[in-house]
Amino acid sequence: MSDVVVVDYGAGNTRSVGAALAHLGYRSTVSADPGLLRDARYVILPGVGSARSAMAHLSVTGAADALRARVDAGEPLLGICLGLQLALEDSEEDGGVVGLGLVAGHVRQLRRGRVPRLGWAAVEPGNDVYYFAHSYVAHTQQAVATSEGVTAIVRSGSFLGVQFHPEKSGAAGLRFLDQCLSRA
Repeated sequence: MSDVVVVDYGAGNTRSVGAALAHLGYRSTVSADPGLLRDARYVILPGVGSARSAMAHLSVTGAADALRARVDAGEPLLGICLGLQLALEDSEEDGGVVGLGLVAGHVRQLRRGRVPRLGWAAVEPGNDVYYFAHSYVAHTQQAVATSEGVTAIVRSGSFLGVQFHPEKSGAAGLRFLDQCLSRA
């Protein structure tokens, strides 16, 4: 069995997440199989893609219900970029999309600053610098860190979501992933 299951929703950055995990010495599988998602030691819902098509794929495969059951059971789930956004109640993206509802809050399009927000930026508290690539942002009371005034990290129960891409953030991102996985 794999150490980590990376959720397959028909798009996403599964290859770069898998490469980062391999670099850290973790075995990973890319899957939408509900049984694997419920029973894995650790699950990552990756970023990149369309909220509507990702949610449709998660719903059709049964992965959406498996992810909800996983979090309800207190098992760890990491959402990266779009994976964070899908965890909220809904998103403005694609004309409006109902999310997984793992975290109270909503996803709204960035309306100030650079859009899309691409590049390296510090996350506070901590001042570690990570790579961001997004046009939408989480609005939730569960935000625990920000970057340039927008939500960067969300924590709710066993769910941890990040707007940045740790798998593309060099040494700081690898440290972040390893810390997440070593706590599981």
